[in-house]
Amino acid sequence: MKRFFGGDSRGAYSAVSLSEKVYEGTTEPTPESLSPAETVFTKVLGGRLSAGSGANRKWVLTTMLCGLCAITLGSVIVAVDPYQIIFRMKVTFTEGAETFLIWKKPEVDLLLKVYLFNVTNRDAFLAGKEKLKVEQCGPYVYKEDIEHSNVSFNTNGTISAVPLHPLRYMPELSNGTENDLLILPNIALLSITQTQADASYFTRMGLNLLIRQTGSEPLVLMTAKEFMFGYRSTLLNLGHKFLPSWISFDKLGLIDRMYDFTGDVSTTFTGVEDVRKSGLLETYNRKPVLPQWQFPCNNLTTASDGTKFPSLIKRDQELLFFRKSLCRSILLVKEGEAMVKGIHAYRYVFKNNSMDNGLVDETNKCFCLKKEHCMLPGLLDVNKCYYGFPIALSYPHWMDVDKKVFERVEGLHPDPKLHGSYFMINEDSGLPLEVSVRMQINMVFDDLSGMAKVGQFSNMVLPMLWTDIEMPGLPSGMAWRFYFYLTVGPIVQALSTYLLLVGGVAFILLSLASAALIPKLSIVSSNRGKQRNQEPPVLNPANKRGPGGPPPNKNKEMELYYCSLLAVEDQESC
Repeated sequence: MKRFFGGDSRGAYSAVSLSEKVYEGTTEPTPESLSPAETVFTKVLGGRLSAGSGANRKWVLTTMLCGLCAITLGSVIVAVDPYQIIFRMKVTFTEGAETFLIWKKPEVDLLLKVYLFNVTNRDAFLAGKEKLKVEQCGPYVYKEDIEHSNVSFNTNGTISAVPLHPLRYMPELSNGTENDLLILPNIALLSITQTQADASYFTRMGLNLLIRQTGSEPLVLMTAKEFMFGYRSTLLNLGHKFLPSWISFDKLGLIDRMYDFTGDVSTTFTGVEDVRKSGLLETYNRKPVLPQWQFPCNNLTTASDGTKFPSLIKRDQELLFFRKSLCRSILLVKEGEAMVKGIHAYRYVFKNNSMDNGLVDETNKCFCLKKEHCMLPGLLDVNKCYYGFPIALSYPHWMDVDKKVFERVEGLHPDPKLHGSYFMINEDSGLPLEVSVRMQINMVFDDLSGMAKVGQFSNMVLPMLWTDIEMPGLPSGMAWRFYFYLTVGPIVQALSTYLLLVGGVAFILLSLASAALIPKLSIVSSNRGKQRNQEPPVLNPANKRGPGGPPPNKNKEMELYYCSLLAVEDQESC
């Protein structure tokens, strides 16, 4: 037992020699290591960077080149603005251009809605027992197939054409038929008596005799179509026969006269010299002004006929609208903004007091044809445009007209929502998206007491009809095209420019960061290689595996371990 457990330990063998230096690992960082951000950055690159790889230089140059190209392309887009170049090509009138073709023959549905005023108390009114009572009938709806024909391009940046406005009856949209029988004013009789009311006694006596002999009456039964497009009258036939320079037609209808464009020629700016003027009038019937008015009311240049308004409209810009039936140009002012089928639009309305004759607005004094006897505010004297007939325009149902007109007539009820006009116009292209132009035709009489059968009409305003020229909206195909041009196009260019500039900066920063990280990554990789090659010391140098040597003998290691436990004095036996 002493042999095995003797107190003398000098000859004892220990598996671990206290004299041998035990290997201690280190947790101290190497002189060069990656920060957490650099580590994440390296992982994000997905192995694009590798120590000692020749592809690193190519990666840095490629990313730098991509960034520079993106910034260059984005800067070119900002400087050149290709959308504006394409846009100006689109809105300029050139042969075959899309906007020119739309102006030449619009694809839109332009409707003419006509409302007539049927007299309901003819006998009582003519007997002087009651005020005139009327009721609104209609609408009678027509499609206006507007077209600019015989187009010719001029050398001064304008285009000349013959305006055509043929009408087609739309029974499915009408309330009533063209054959509706109504009691309506005899325009021929009332016009002739008004024009001759101040004539000499003998002239008036002869005319009164003619009126009685022909049996002419001021209020007659006729169809809606006859009143709108022409009815025959003995007085009219006599006027056409003996005064052909004044009465050049043998039948009289208000809509027929409104839509008489015989011999008319319009000259329009193409926009080649100034894109903002494309589609605007330069002259009408070869004159830059309207001959029936004095300056500045006669201005016509840069007015729109409704097919196209100015391009690149400013927020506070006033527009000018011209329609032959209105006999004048009318200022439009911006009232608000809205989206129409995804296209941004400015909402325009007629400027306040547009129908004033100078009583309210001094600038409108030139619309007073009789300086000593101007019409009531809200009535526009247009007799020079209607063969000298006593015709006056107003808003429907006498909206914004002096209240005196209602003293002699019942049945009119003005409502801004029903009787106001408006224009929805895209401010960039000048394209009308929705239009509703509402206007009423009236007859205005002086003292007719000296004329046969018309004395009850003295000093009154007689409502005839009112019209609504309406474009309810663009056709779906046309709306989609212009939605892409005017809404999607600018967004795509802006987004592309933003992505190119931001992406270019990002690529350049990536290239610079990669260039700065590559040397550091190489040092870190080298340090890690040295640590892997260094091995801890072993108990027996014989057990150390040399390079390419055989693996250590596991059995011999176990034998040494058991010998140390037995503490055999004669270690050689082990």
